[in-house]
Amino acid sequence: MQTVGYITSHLDLAQLLLYVFWVFFAGLIYYLVLENHREGYPMESSSTGRVVVKGWPIPEPKTFKLENGQSVTVPDLARKEPPLHGRSTGYGSGAPMEPQGDPMKAAIGAGAYSMRQDVPEMTSHGTPVIQPLRLASDYSVAPQDVDPRGLPVMGGDGKQGGTVKDIWIDSAEMMFRYLEVETQTSAGLRHVLLPIPFAQIRRNQVEVHAIYGRHFADVPQLRNADQVTKLEEEMITAYFGGGTLYADSHRSQPLI
Repeated sequence: MQTVGYITSHLDLAQLLLYVFWVFFAGLIYYLVLENHREGYPMESSSTGRVVVKGWPIPEPKTFKLENGQSVTVPDLARKEPPLHGRSTGYGSGAPMEPQGDPMKAAIGAGAYSMRQDVPEMTSHGTPVIQPLRLASDYSVAPQDVDPRGLPVMGGDGKQGGTVKDIWIDSAEMMFRYLEVETQTSAGLRHVLLPIPFAQIRRNQVEVHAIYGRHFADVPQLRNADQVTKLEEEMITAYFGGGTLYADSHRSQPLI
């Protein structure tokens, strides 16, 4: 009778290693679930907005030191999210939200955005990654492409919303990120940013389907005329994204 690898008559080395693997794998799953809950908790119920879902397990708070000298502690059990400008259309969890007030700024549905830091994204040299060409003089529009500066910007209703005054470049991705549009408001002229993906640049005009001409006056404004923060980018992009569904009441209705 062979006894190589046997510890007892009922337990051998291969069986012991299998048990060790099971214990290790269970511990690994627990660790991954624990770390997965480091951010995004506690959660609020999507149906009521009041019920706090803490989840399990919740790790101990951990503080991360950022490059700019600031620190972030997660999970942040005391954080306060901005109020939702909408209401649930049903009683069950996961029911669609219906915006209240100005749907373009309700941060609901197509206009939702995340609360990123309200600071510009910086390069390793300490300069903003995204800048207008009036400051980033090392960059220019390729000769074979249309330079949109000076062209009228037409909304989805065919009405002019403003005029392109400058182009903002992303020096990290080496691509144009925004068009700076001068638009008329009740308080006078102001400059707003138009994300390039929402613009169709033609030789004689720039066309925007997402919003109408009158909506350009309400595009979220920049705190600094020559810089855009990560939070401002979220809000601006969300405004145009929300316009794809809420710029006109007919857009949010069923197609059939």
